[in-house]
Amino acid sequence: MTSLDTRSTRSSTRRAALLDELVAVFLAEGFAAFTLDELARRLHCSKTTLYGIAASKEQLVVAAVKRFFQRATTAVEQQATGPGDHRERISCYLLTVAAQLQPASPAFFADLAAFAPAREIYQRNTRAAADRVQQLVREGVAAGTIRPVHPSFVGVAVAAVMSAIHRGDVTAATGLDDAAAYRELADLVVAGIAPPR
Repeated sequence: MTSLDTRSTRSSTRRAALLDELVAVFLAEGFAAFTLDELARRLHCSKTTLYGIAASKEQLVVAAVKRFFQRATTAVEQQATGPGDHRERISCYLLTVAAQLQPASPAFFADLAAFAPAREIYQRNTRAAADRVQQLVREGVAAGTIRPVHPSFVGVAVAAVMSAIHRGDVTAATGLDDAAAYRELADLVVAGIAPPR
């Protein structure tokens, strides 16, 4: 490996580490109020370094939100392919969604809802999660591990609740944060698809 390759690898590793730090800051405090100068101070780097990750604050936010949801999706998907019957896998899947969202503060979700590019990333991930639950239900019905429910209906119902969680409707009506709402959703879905005793 040449010294140029080594520098490039080191630079790429540094950018990835900064992006992870940025995700942690945004999850804890939101992102709307930060300027690039403040972010550079918080991350102990230069604005030029931040521009190496993205060309503007908005693009930096998008990069951080994408990274957060990509990592969350990987963790959640591992639960959907794990051992257990389909009810257990659906429960683990939704509970892992809750666990992945747990570090996100109300400020983060408020900023996410107010910034269209970030909101779209959340919505896309919500749709994908609902589709995955529907697939697991379909597989469970075929395997006989869950009662013969209509998989598409369950998927639509889960998507509707997930969307309500995303819009803040569930928090407004119940006081539950997104992670707690996903835990309640997991309990509800698993109870609803249980085979008769």
